[in-house]
Amino acid sequence: MATATATANIQPTLPTAPRTDKTKKKSIRLTLWPLVAATFFMVSGGTYGTEDIVHGAGYGKAILILLLTPLLWSLPTAFMIGELSSALPFEGGYYAWVRRAMGNFWGFQEAWLSLVASIFDMAIYPTLFVAYLTRMFPWFQENHRGVAVALGVVVVCAALNIMGVKVVSTTSLWLFFLLSAPFAAIFVIAPFKIHALANAVTKPTTSNVDILGGLLICMWNYMGWDNASTIATEVERPQRTYPRAMLVAVAIVCITYVLPFAAMWITGLPASAWETGAWADVAELMGGPVLRIALVAGGMMSGFGMFNALVMSYSRLPLAMAQDGMLPKIFGKLHPKSRAPWVAIIALAVGWGLALNLGFERLVTLDIMIYGASLALEFVALVCLRIREPELKRPFRVPGGMLGAIAVGIPPVLLLGFAIIRSEHEAVLGMSSLWFGLILIGAGVIAYLVNHALKPTGWAAAAETVQPAA
Repeated sequence: MATATATANIQPTLPTAPRTDKTKKKSIRLTLWPLVAATFFMVSGGTYGTEDIVHGAGYGKAILILLLTPLLWSLPTAFMIGELSSALPFEGGYYAWVRRAMGNFWGFQEAWLSLVASIFDMAIYPTLFVAYLTRMFPWFQENHRGVAVALGVVVVCAALNIMGVKVVSTTSLWLFFLLSAPFAAIFVIAPFKIHALANAVTKPTTSNVDILGGLLICMWNYMGWDNASTIATEVERPQRTYPRAMLVAVAIVCITYVLPFAAMWITGLPASAWETGAWADVAELMGGPVLRIALVAGGMMSGFGMFNALVMSYSRLPLAMAQDGMLPKIFGKLHPKSRAPWVAIIALAVGWGLALNLGFERLVTLDIMIYGASLALEFVALVCLRIREPELKRPFRVPGGMLGAIAVGIPPVLLLGFAIIRSEHEAVLGMSSLWFGLILIGAGVIAYLVNHALKPTGWAAAAETVQPAA
């Protein structure tokens, strides 16, 4: 009942037009392929981080999981994002969609859930960076050196984003080719090593991931498609570009996951040899020290590149909320030269740094659970907008009419239900991940009520917000 009480005294102020910065040069806007590349890094970053899926499920089931998950999880999400981002290309993306569809309370909850989920999501990428670094230099495993390196990744990426996002949009496509090159080499070499690695000696693994844990990791590797929506004002012709970019990116991510494991399957390498970071050792078995170095460097670049791209995405949420009056104005401060939301970047970086000590699987479990709640709100917003604004111009529509709009959210929600059940078996701070996640979700309601108490007159309509001049 907190929702009804909190929203009864104010009329939701709904965005009616996307924010635009008329001084922004067309040349720095993202076109199709740069957006595909940026989405690739926001979602995937390459085959890195998928090793535990094979360890838990075996090759055949792992490949099946990697093929079915995008059909049940990614493709429905891509359809939903394609419709909403083409109809409402607003700053803040999914936050603006939910706010327009269901009002201030749910818009605030959407942003809260996304930012809380980002704390666990963003801690994963420095963890992967260190996992690959220690494959080459075990010295970093001692004491707290790995945590220090991970914290360094957070600091450097925050600094780069404060300097500006142009580098992210211009280098993502090149990074994709660099990261894919070692896996392409493995795919080419594999037919010459059929069954050659059946008795290969590998390092003992410490992974205890089972097939259900592998499915959770697979879901994590296929999630984050909506992150690209927060930069809609920096995309050229978003109504046309977003739907195409989402569908192309789904296909590319699926291919980059499946083909390398299919290649390794024919070599006979035991599934038990896989764990997070194992691609480095596998590369050495396939192509010697040079390929190992390439994989390690690629793994480090992948973690770094994903973190760097997602800083750009997540930092736009506090910016949009500050412009709407939902957060203090300080979060809307922009750097005088780069126009980056530097206060939001620093505040988020602190939260991301504090989560670095959590284990990989715990991070994945919490991330999926909290992110899943925000994703469910986006599917609800899709249906609500179909009902409330049937005449809204939608350059791209989820096929199947209203039934299609409802049905597209069912498979992802069912998978999220599985993730919630699974979370009972993971412990954080002496309690199950389920209860810990529910506490964090409930804190969003309290934060909204406090926010509303401090500003009882409500918030400004997004259409009234003036973009700072560049």
